[in-house]
Amino acid sequence: MTKSEGKKSEKKSGVANAAGGAEVKKEKGGAKKVSHAKAPVVAMEPRLKKIYREQILPELFKEFGYSSKMQTPRLEKIVVNMGVGEALQNKKLLDAAVDDLTLITGQKAVKTKARKSIANFKIRAGQEIGVKVTLRGARMYEFLDRLVNVALPRVKDFRGVNQNAFDGHGNYSLGIVEQIIFPEIDFDKIERVSGLNIVIVTTARTDAEAKAFLTKFGMPFRK
Repeated sequence: MTKSEGKKSEKKSGVANAAGGAEVKKEKGGAKKVSHAKAPVVAMEPRLKKIYREQILPELFKEFGYSSKMQTPRLEKIVVNMGVGEALQNKKLLDAAVDDLTLITGQKAVKTKARKSIANFKIRAGQEIGVKVTLRGARMYEFLDRLVNVALPRVKDFRGVNQNAFDGHGNYSLGIVEQIIFPEIDFDKIERVSGLNIVIVTTARTDAEAKAFLTKFGMPFRK
């Protein structure tokens, strides 16, 4: 075999190895280094998203007689926020709220500022008075799953959520009195017991569609 034929054979071998997950590279001194390609990371589909795609979407399509699947309501985003008025006197409470909301949602919370001054509450425009998180995609479905199946059942004497808290455009607001209903929160480590507000934004055109949509996700509306 000639030198040129040997080089061609080596190149072909390198291509074949790369396709198989490893590539042979020649280093100085004639030594060979084998680098293994990393396997692609496959993200798991959230449980509720799968239920929506396989079960809820077909049921809503049939129930409301849509002409296209694009008309079927879907989750757009979930906004979770906490007001911390006491932060005007104690900044530590605002930082604690950021930590709590980050634990609850699994996404870094951001501080929110007052849009305008309110003399009665001694609030000036631009002061940091709360924290919020906007969830989309997989985290949105995972949060809704934990809210409906884990957190709400932990509320003392729970009898369901208010079914009249829709805004007329298919969006639903829910108030939580204590953040400790979420298992991620350690009661012994929190600065204070705080409430939070959850807004579930959907693409539903009416409140009736939105209610049917959320009911199928397991939202326990009070009868």
